[in-house]
Amino acid sequence: MTAEQLYEVPTTVVPVGDRPYAAALLRRLGPDVPEFQDRLGGALAGVERLLRTCTRDASDPRVRELTGHLAATGGKRMRPLLVLLAAEFGDPDRAGVDRAAVVAELVHLASLYHDDVVDRAPTRHGAASANALWGNRMAAMGGNWLLARAARMSADLVPDALALNSFTANRIVAGQLRELAGPGPEEDSVGHYFRVTAGKTAALLAMSLGVGAFQSGAPRAVADRLVAYGEELGLAFQIADDLLDLLSPEAFSGKEQGRDLLAGVPSLPVLLARDSSDPDDAELRELLAAGPAAGADWHRRALALFSVSRATVRAQSLMHERLDRARAALDALPPLPARHSLHALCDFVALRTG
Repeated sequence: MTAEQLYEVPTTVVPVGDRPYAAALLRRLGPDVPEFQDRLGGALAGVERLLRTCTRDASDPRVRELTGHLAATGGKRMRPLLVLLAAEFGDPDRAGVDRAAVVAELVHLASLYHDDVVDRAPTRHGAASANALWGNRMAAMGGNWLLARAARMSADLVPDALALNSFTANRIVAGQLRELAGPGPEEDSVGHYFRVTAGKTAALLAMSLGVGAFQSGAPRAVADRLVAYGEELGLAFQIADDLLDLLSPEAFSGKEQGRDLLAGVPSLPVLLARDSSDPDDAELRELLAAGPAAGADWHRRALALFSVSRATVRAQSLMHERLDRARAALDALPPLPARHSLHALCDFVALRTG
């Protein structure tokens, strides 16, 4: 499968009844098993309807508008898809699997509300962010409301799924706090990056797979392997996003090239370049030390240097190492169509960076 074929999917969720990103992506991940594709596609549509209902069931219409904002503006719905794929290793029709998928997305949406407040982000999914529309305090409380809604829904899940959800909420908050605090006095910047990413990104992907497996009654050994896969996939996914920011034109990635670089985000290639002792990276290190204030050509020159930097090559290598670990975690699982899709998802992450 080529990168162009994988990218033939919508970049935002479209109204229920049309084809959301996750369902379109699933068709390209394969395998071409109509019964599997139909079941997962129908389950995704049901999850989308339940999600829209759950994010807009506050009694006050002003609160409904706030809490339903991000769910209505779009998103990839990757986490619900992972829940449903993991449930294939048990009984995918077991009660509560759809609720587990919604819980995973609610926790994700809540984290986006909070991230946008911290980052002062003006947009999300191509629309105005909640903090831009209602202010930071209302947006933060909207995120809290979604977390509370997720907690209420998760109370009906099986004990192992409930425990994993609670543990993950703590990991996400710890990751956000660690990011704000920065590296400790004795902590190297790359190690700090991976600890932050494990909490903010990988933890929720791992949780999605774990709760899907637990809720469907899959064996514990299967659930543990799916969680391990999610941890590695999440780390690789974040590295891929870092690389996309530096290497992919806006026409391909859907966002301004180098936007995170301009904002001073300490992505993995940036951290590796700062720490590099390679003479070929000397100019790039000087540019990063000077920052965007160095002049109008700073951004263009930095992107050009990153395209040939050994730091970029090292980041790509670390991404592939994580993807190899993710694939290895799947090897002992039953050869179901869902395992094929999870393997293909690793290829999708790799192809995103060309």
